[in-house]
Amino acid sequence: MAASDNKRLLSALEANWQAEMEGFHTYTALSKSEPDPHRRNALRGLAMAEKHHAALWAARIKAIGGIEPTYKGDPSGQADSLANRVGGPDLALRRLEIDEGRDIAKYGQQLKALGDEPSIAILEEVIADEREHYATLGNLIRSRGALPSLPPEQAQAALDDLVAARDKGHSPAAGWVGDAIYGINDGLGSIFGIVSGVSGATLGNSHFVLIAGLAGMVASALSMGSGAYLAAKSEREIYEAEFAREKEAVEDNEAEAQEILSLSYQIRGFPEEDAKRFVEHIARDKNQLIKALARERLSTTEEGLSKPMVSAVSGALSTAVGAFIPIIPFFFLNGIPAVIVAAIVSLFAHFAVGAAKSLITIRSWWASGFEMTWIGALEGVVTYVIGIGLGKLGGG
Repeated sequence: MAASDNKRLLSALEANWQAEMEGFHTYTALSKSEPDPHRRNALRGLAMAEKHHAALWAARIKAIGGIEPTYKGDPSGQADSLANRVGGPDLALRRLEIDEGRDIAKYGQQLKALGDEPSIAILEEVIADEREHYATLGNLIRSRGALPSLPPEQAQAALDDLVAARDKGHSPAAGWVGDAIYGINDGLGSIFGIVSGVSGATLGNSHFVLIAGLAGMVASALSMGSGAYLAAKSEREIYEAEFAREKEAVEDNEAEAQEILSLSYQIRGFPEEDAKRFVEHIARDKNQLIKALARERLSTTEEGLSKPMVSAVSGALSTAVGAFIPIIPFFFLNGIPAVIVAAIVSLFAHFAVGAAKSLITIRSWWASGFEMTWIGALEGVVTYVIGIGLGKLGGG
């Protein structure tokens, strides 16, 4: 083994030794203050197991040429920390339960990273013991007095509501309708601005307005379609990457994954025992556990993700439709009459699109339509005035 590799291995093994010794001192201190004989004996047993793990690491350190490590922590481990003094013995055990889960994850990662067969053999023994410790601590915490159990049918109903919470109001139709309305709004607004500006600069010359409008329509449609496609594809790729990360985390340490999910439900207001029962039910299917963890990270589900091609097509076509509306009068009219008709048609279209937004929002149709209309009118006036100014500059 190279000197640098040996040094890195020694550093990792000494850190493991320190962690096990801290666990030994923590469990020993807690056992001395525990009045319940059953819990006291259990804590002593955990302390001896941690000391045994430390002895295994110390022996391996010596075997590869290292010196016997010296404990650098507090004589009472974490037992006398401020958080544990304030929270009491039950909170101290809860923290230790979480720490045991983290240790399992850490050791699981070392299985792949250490590259030393004797150390890996120790890791496998330690990981098995730590999983037992995690279960033991859970039993000790709950032995203090658990909440009455929910009937199975109620627990299932509550779990189904929880899993489906993110899916409510996100039907596939609402997704493409939203893309379509946004596309029409974008196309209508941008091309109405172009038409108004060019009309102001050319006094409504239909030839120039049509060239500018049609070119803008094509560009807007392609831009919206490609943007919608890339956004939906990126969203799906992010979800898949998060799903893969959660899958790896569950494979490395399922106990910690369940604890994280349980705590996330508790933060949302679920009682601890109810949250644990929900998670235990989900964990019966490992794939569902992974999906639940990914959903908590990203606040979405795979079913709620947009389909890239659907988003692209609906975005591009709707943008083209919206963009074409302000151009229509210039196929039949020229000059100021064409400008006036285009403004009227465009403002009516703005109102219709705004009213259609009420299909996917909670606002009233008339308020949403009026908002879109005055914004469109302001945009048209501003771009028309700017176009007049540019036209005079060009003519000068």
